[in-house]
Amino acid sequence: MLPLVRWRCLTGQFVLHERRASELGAIMATENGHDLNGWIAPQDDIAHRLGDLARSLQRENSEDAVLERLVRTAVMLVPGADEASITLVTGRRGVQSRAPTGDLARTLDELQERTGEGPCMSAVYHEEIVIVPELRTEHRWPRFSAGAAAAGAGSMLCFRLFVEGDNLGALNLVGRSAHAFTEESEYVGALVASHAAVAVADAQKLHQFKDAIATRDLIGQAKGILMERYGLTAGQAFIMLVQVSTTSNLKLLAVAEELAITGNLPVRTRGKP
Repeated sequence: MLPLVRWRCLTGQFVLHERRASELGAIMATENGHDLNGWIAPQDDIAHRLGDLARSLQRENSEDAVLERLVRTAVMLVPGADEASITLVTGRRGVQSRAPTGDLARTLDELQERTGEGPCMSAVYHEEIVIVPELRTEHRWPRFSAGAAAAGAGSMLCFRLFVEGDNLGALNLVGRSAHAFTEESEYVGALVASHAAVAVADAQKLHQFKDAIATRDLIGQAKGILMERYGLTAGQAFIMLVQVSTTSNLKLLAVAEELAITGNLPVRTRGKP
C-alpha cells in the first residue's frame, strides 16, 4: 500500500486530507487554476518533472544512488531549499544522515542526534509535514534550534517518509535564510516526498535483496571448501558450519566469511576472547 500524505490547506487554516500518494495528484489537480493566496499550482510542470524523477529512479541500481538522486532533485524542485538529506532515526535516538547534499544538512542531522531533539526526533513522528519558519526564534527544540542557526540554517521543511515503530525516515529540506519556504514549497515538497517514500522503500528492499544474495553466495563458497576438503555432502558441510558457529560464539556468516577469505575455520571457543 502506498504511503499516506497529509496536506496543509493553503488558506491559512490547518485542514488535513489523508490520501494515498497515487491520489495526491488528483487532489492537487482540483485546485489547479484557483488562486491560492496569489499562487497558482504549476500542475503540468511539476507532473513532468516528477515523471522524470520516477523514470530516473528506476534506472538506479543501488540504495545510495536512489537516495542521492532524490535529495538532489528535492533541492532543485522545492523553492527555498538550499540543502537536503534523508534522515533515518532508529529507536527515537540514533540518527543516520543519508545522502546529504552538503555539510549543513549533515551537520543538522548530527546535531539532532547530539542534542536528542529536533523535528525528526519528535514532531515528524506525529505530523507528516513539519515547517520551521525561523530557527533563530524556534522554541520547540531550543538546543537544536540554537545550534542549527549558529551553523548557518535559517529554516527547515521536513516530510515524513515512513514510520515503523520507533524507526522513522524523513526528507529534510534546509534553507539558509529564515522564512525560505512558502506554500509553493510545501506543495512541491509533498509531491516529491510522496515519490520519495515509495523510492526509499524500494531501495531498502533492493539493498536487503542484495545482502541476501551476498550472504547466500558466501555460505555457498564456505560449504564448497568443506565439501572439497573433507568429502562432505552439502548438508553435512552446512551442519559443520553451524557447529563451528556455535562453539566459536560467532555468527554463521562470520564463520563462512573467515573460511572463504583465509581458508581456515575459526578456532575460538565459546566464552573466550
